[in-house]
Amino acid sequence: MVSGRSQKPARTEVLTVAVPAAVMAAVGLWGLDRGGIWRDEAVTFQVARRTVPQIWRLLHGVDAVHGLYYLVMHVVLAVHPGEVVLRLPSVCGAAVAAALVAALGARLVRPRVGLWAGLLYAVTPLAGHYAQEGRSYALVAAGAAGATLLLARALDEGEGLRVDPGGGAGPAARPGPSGRAPRSGRRPGRTWWAYGGVVAVTCLLHELAVFVLCAHALTLALLRAPRRVWWSWARAAGAAVVVLLPLVLVSRAQSQQVGWLPVPDWESAERLLRNFAAGPRGAVFWGCLALMAVGLTAGRAAAFAAPLMIVPPAFLMLLSQAKPLYHDRYVLYALAGAPLLVAAGADRLAGLANRRPRPRAVTAAGVLAVALVFLHLLPLHREYRTPAHRPDDLAAVSALATREVRPGDPVLFLPSLGRRSALAYPKGFRGVRDLALKSPGPESGTLYGREVGPRELQRRLASVNRLWVLAEPYALRSRWFPGEPTERLKLVAVEERFVPRWQGERDGVTLRLYVRRPPTASLAPPGRSPRPALR
Repeated sequence: MVSGRSQKPARTEVLTVAVPAAVMAAVGLWGLDRGGIWRDEAVTFQVARRTVPQIWRLLHGVDAVHGLYYLVMHVVLAVHPGEVVLRLPSVCGAAVAAALVAALGARLVRPRVGLWAGLLYAVTPLAGHYAQEGRSYALVAAGAAGATLLLARALDEGEGLRVDPGGGAGPAARPGPSGRAPRSGRRPGRTWWAYGGVVAVTCLLHELAVFVLCAHALTLALLRAPRRVWWSWARAAGAAVVVLLPLVLVSRAQSQQVGWLPVPDWESAERLLRNFAAGPRGAVFWGCLALMAVGLTAGRAAAFAAPLMIVPPAFLMLLSQAKPLYHDRYVLYALAGAPLLVAAGADRLAGLANRRPRPRAVTAAGVLAVALVFLHLLPLHREYRTPAHRPDDLAAVSALATREVRPGDPVLFLPSLGRRSALAYPKGFRGVRDLALKSPGPESGTLYGREVGPRELQRRLASVNRLWVLAEPYALRSRWFPGEPTERLKLVAVEERFVPRWQGERDGVTLRLYVRRPPTASLAPPGRSPRPALR
């Protein structure tokens, strides 16, 4: 028979994990249907609805780094191909990440630290942003948090490393971080292999998650782990790296896909720090920064949280000085370290301030503080849920095409990636003649389809007297001159042989109607003549 005393700690542990997960799920579901998807989500949406052989063929040319995620989403979207369903896995991943952060804080320090850390993770705008994005980053964050929790568990079970009152770490046979002795009934080898498996899957979801291993290596060094622990960790980490190597070799040949990334600088580091703090500016930011500084003195909690927060972004930024690979979203998983440091720092201050500790009152005060932070950040959360916060809104572009373009009208996409609007929202382009398209993406093993050569496009252009051009912002407003012959012909031949007669814009994308130039006509600037006069 289970006593009431043993039930109470179990109930506390459940609530410590469940409450942050529920809050993160609520934040993620709030405003999930924005009424439009942006370009990266559109890629997920159109690729995941292909057959598995078609996805496999695509990965040999582009996006190998997202291959496992596309296969997961292939199963998810088979249930219902919609925008909300597209984002639900990210909501679930963010909720799991918040729960794992809470569990990690509870294991490393005490339940209230876990509760505070999990809640702080849930209300951080950066976590909410990627919880509502149909990409892999929230799932990667959950995987990295899970791997870190398994590392802490493996150390507890195998070596009994713990925090002593002075903040240091000691070897086996001492109580664990919660004050309990190591559980000898479990086999630590199983936990290490579970750790290796989680790391492998996480890195297959996005290969840049491999830097979490560097963070964990520093954690072991800070804890002065014995040689036996290093050997166990090295075997598990090495197995994960071996699994990852084929993906690295394939994706290295596809690195031109991120050729647009700039070299990160100190401004990039500052922006990331502000995003990792619960609030990017004002009292919330400086308060979090101060608590992080205190949290660095929190012994074992700091040994886990600080490397997780600092090492992956630092390594990726350093690597990107030679070959730019850095973007904030690629190190979202490092966010888990920030609320852990803040919560650990708050706990240390609470311990110093309360000579007669009242655990429930202290816990409630921390929860109230997080609630006030969330209320303070509500305007930022609302902003993150608007289509304008994303780089583009493909639904708006398709709506413009629905009003202007008619079935049978010839259309040119400049450049070819402009087809993403038509692929995500085909209603606006139903029945149009895509003049440059040779074979669609699923058949050609490409994202946006394979186009005809310049000679064939010349022939097709000669047969039309009017056509629509859907152009990306840079294509018509700058000195952009593409290297691909078909793209060059689109740009040059249209301007030389056609006259613009009507133009509309949505979210920076231009939809322009051209009519064939009379033999003696000169190129006129784009007009705003009403479209019905041209019909």
